Amino acid sequence: MKLFNNIFLGKKILIYGLGKSGISSYRFLKNKSDIYLFDDNQKINLKLKKKIVKLDQIQKINFDRIIISPGIDISNCKLSKFLKKNLKKIYTDLDVLFSFYNNESITITGTNGKSTTAKILHDALIDQNKDSRLIGNIGNPALSEKNITKKTIFVIEASSYQLDYSRIFRSKYAVILNITSDHIERHKTLKNYINAKFKLLKSQIRGSFAFVKKDDELIIKQLKKGKYKAKIYKVQTSNLNKEISKITNKYFISDGNKENLSFILKIALKLNLNKKKLIKTINKFKGLDFRQQIIFDKKNLTIINDSKSTSFASSENVLKNLNDAYWILGGIPKKGDKLKLSKIKSKNLKAFIFGAHNKKFLKILKNKIKTKSFTNLQNTIKVIFSEINSHKSKKNIIFFSPAGASFDSFKNFEDRGHFFNQIIKKYINAKR
Repeated sequence: MKLFNNIFLGKKILIYGLGKSGISSYRFLKNKSDIYLFDDNQKINLKLKKKIVKLDQIQKINFDRIIISPGIDISNCKLSKFLKKNLKKIYTDLDVLFSFYNNESITITGTNGKSTTAKILHDALIDQNKDSRLIGNIGNPALSEKNITKKTIFVIEASSYQLDYSRIFRSKYAVILNITSDHIERHKTLKNYINAKFKLLKSQIRGSFAFVKKDDELIIKQLKKGKYKAKIYKVQTSNLNKEISKITNKYFISDGNKENLSFILKIALKLNLNKKKLIKTINKFKGLDFRQQIIFDKKNLTIINDSKSTSFASSENVLKNLNDAYWILGGIPKKGDKLKLSKIKSKNLKAFIFGAHNKKFLKILKNKIKTKSFTNLQNTIKVIFSEINSHKSKKNIIFFSPAGASFDSFKNFEDRGHFFNQIIKKYINAKR
């Protein structure tokens, strides 16, 4: 643990946002500094009530540091004016982690595929007897890990929000899987979103390594604009090497997961991981919940739950490989999001749109895909099963990939995914 000149030791610190990362930051720092807490929802954690500072008191306290949770939008929160006045004091739990530990880390970002890539890489390290910790957007919050040694390796899934707010964090191994237009509501412009992702590369020092998608226009364009100290590997994702023949896992049929696989193979080579053990890890990988997850696959029906999809780009990675599929989508469409699926592929699909924003989706899909719209998910699935049961001899695919945010009707994508599974179970148990 690094303690010399640590910028968080013995300081007056405000932790803003009391979700998982905020609570773990408090527990990590409570005996090391003078900690104050705040959340827009003051009833979020009654156990910490004594430490929660009131809104009118914050302006009177001269904080040395402000640790902000990724979910906080500086432009749209109760402390917006205060934060804008104190931008140079804002840090994240990743900054705290970096200030206390000198361990090797592999940090993975990108618009799509972060969780899957991070999880497989973590599993591979564990299977090869490495002390790997999966943290960040996936796994445990960065500061909740215990018994960290010099040999501990951090595998970090980092969102654009985390990277945008971070000031001192850096990673020996940095990965940008891909970049497509996303989170514009928060970042305001595509340029800001790209800059947030590239903070991961800009912060690296000599002796570091970066892995980026070779044929990603936005990534290559951004690389040309600046100078980077890390050695950069451009990963070719369109053609996998001969190792793909040894991979029998159905999960890697989609283009998106083939891309993830390309990065894993390239990073594993740099880390000198055993190839045979790596292939075993990949073949036994069962996928993450609600991320292109096959929840039913028998006879004439395959059902895929991809509730994590919040943009067209993430859905397209699977749609490219489907024929005669029932595509269920809905939620809150992303600003400026467009469907780039070819006309040939689009002809093989039927889009079933659910929810209050179905008119926006209909406008985007107009003249591209055959569409039907419904008020809710239950009615959507009812109609689909009615169609399927009218031609049982045919192989059918139900692909639940909303391509929109879940907050119109659900707490999060997990809540949405569970709800979909519950509806599906009724039809599977009753009719199959």
